[in-house]
Order: sequence, then structure tokens, then C-alpha cells
Amino acid sequence: MSEPILKVRGLCKYFPINSKGFLKKQIGIVRASDQIDIDLMPGETLGLVGESGCGKTTTGRSILRAITPTSGEVLFKTSSGDYVDLAKLPEKDLKALRTELQMIFQDPFSSLNPRMTVGKIVEEPLVIHKIGTAKEREWKVEEMLQKVGLKPEHKTRYPHAFSGGQRQRIGIARALIMNPKLVICDEAVSALDVSVQAQVINLLRKLQDELGLTYIFIAHDLSVVKHICDRIAVMYAGRIVELGESDDLFNNPLHPYTKALLSAVPNPDPDVPMQVLLSGDVADPGNLPPGCAFEPRCRVSLECCKSEKPFLKKLVDENREVSCFLMD
Repeated sequence: MSEPILKVRGLCKYFPINSKGFLKKQIGIVRASDQIDIDLMPGETLGLVGESGCGKTTTGRSILRAITPTSGEVLFKTSSGDYVDLAKLPEKDLKALRTELQMIFQDPFSSLNPRMTVGKIVEEPLVIHKIGTAKEREWKVEEMLQKVGLKPEHKTRYPHAFSGGQRQRIGIARALIMNPKLVICDEAVSALDVSVQAQVINLLRKLQDELGLTYIFIAHDLSVVKHICDRIAVMYAGRIVELGESDDLFNNPLHPYTKALLSAVPNPDPDVPMQVLLSGDVADPGNLPPGCAFEPRCRVSLECCKSEKPFLKKLVDENREVSCFLMD
């Protein structure tokens, strides 16, 4: 069995809460990501799901070192076969690894420079890393545009001349032009129409097979996640509460929050009444309860849930990890 391409251990990202006024003393912290543990295998797609504000994007950006983690390890297996800790790597060494780590952003319009042509946008990573001659870069840009379903002549146009789906294809081309090993898709299809979402999802799967890519797919649309992901990590208030195979998690959710999320998925049959098992607001990451963060919204909480924090545990009989006292 091959080794993981990514091993995340105890990853935390906290943001300070400062008081108002001249002194601006720190009066608290926001636990955006808290004790995240993930193993990611080569060629796998891992989904990160949860309500808005649960820490999905912060976790993804911390893994890529787009923001510096507060603590923890992010061990990435480079092309040389060695593991490096991205969380502690100096900036000068981190730049060289950017060719192997890329991100596809949520908004395909704001992530593209409106003053640059499509060709220049896709070519820019090659220019920054001084890869190839001008002619070689031009050929590579045309080849990548064709791979994502665009035409070579599109390289002379500007982003405003394209539809949302086409702009997202440009973003995908820019991310993949460096032949990365790990790509983080941050809500990559949430800003698109449903029919266009399907096209982009199928494109991502096709490119994964062709180029041997590994994805972390951040989303809140469970139907999209089920279609593309091999495993799914469910996050709540900065922590992973359940992690398992996609089919197992959808067919037999174990954590009360996972069950509540799935109950909120609309049923296409109008005669089937919806019974959403979730009420209240998402826990405030700057003012979490002393026990389980989900306890105030949980319908089956125990007395110990109010004072003790559960930790992610691997179940003996299943290939599943759950953070809930009910599993004991």
C-alpha cells in the first residue's frame, strides 16, 4: 500500500479577538480550525463539508500555507519522496513547492485579473517559476486550454468575455499548468449553475485520471460531494466530527450532526415531507461551550457532553472515525 501524500497532525488556526480602543488588547481567540488530523492517499479525493463558518476554507488554506497555521504539522510528500512540514517551512523553500500545490478558488471572476488576457493568466505561474521559453510556454498554455474544454484562440480574450463556467475552466487551467500533485478545490462549483456544476465536476474527475491528481474538495453541497469524493470529513465549529468512506457516510451516518446535515438535503419527490433534524445557529468559534460544540443543537446529547470535549476516535468494526460520546 502506498504512503499518504499528505499527513496533517493536530493542525490549528486561531485568530485573536482584540478589544476596541487604542490599546487593542487580546480578549479571546476564534478557533477556526482546531486539532485537524487527516491522511490523504495519492489519487484520492477527500471532501470537507459543513455549514458556512465551520472552518473548511481556513483548513484548506492552512494546509497550503496560504495562511500560517497556529500549530500542528502538515507533512507533504514531495516529488523526491521525502516529507516536508509545510507549516514550518521557510518562505524561500515554500516557493519551490508551489509547483506541486495549487488551489482552485470559489469565485471564478474575482480570482482572475480582468486586465490580463486568458493566455497571460494561465501562463503567469510558468513565468513566476521561470519554466520554459516564451514559445514553449505558449504551446503549454494552448494545450492546457484544450484539456479544460476551451479553444487555443481563447487565449487572446479577457475574462469578462466568458461565462461563469468558462471562467472556472480558466481557473482550473491556471492551477494545473504546473502539473501539481495536490489541488485544493475551495467551493469550486458553488458559484455555478447546476448544469454547469456537473460539467466542471466531470472535468475535474477526467483531469484527475489523466494527470494523477489528488484533491481536497471543500463544499457545502452534499450531492456534489457524494458524486466526486472517495472519503468525506464532516466539520463543525473548527473540528472534524466524522470521517469515512463516501458511501458509508451517506448510507449510515453516525454523528448526530452528520445525520442532521443529510436530513436537510432536499428530496426531489414533492410528496415526501422533509424532517430536518437541525435547529439553531452554528456555534460561535470565538465563544464555544465548555463541552461538545454541537451539544446545544443536539437532540440526543448526554450529560457528559455539556462539560467534556469528545475527540475523533476510530471505530473498531468500521472504517470510520467519529467524535461523539454516543459511540462509546
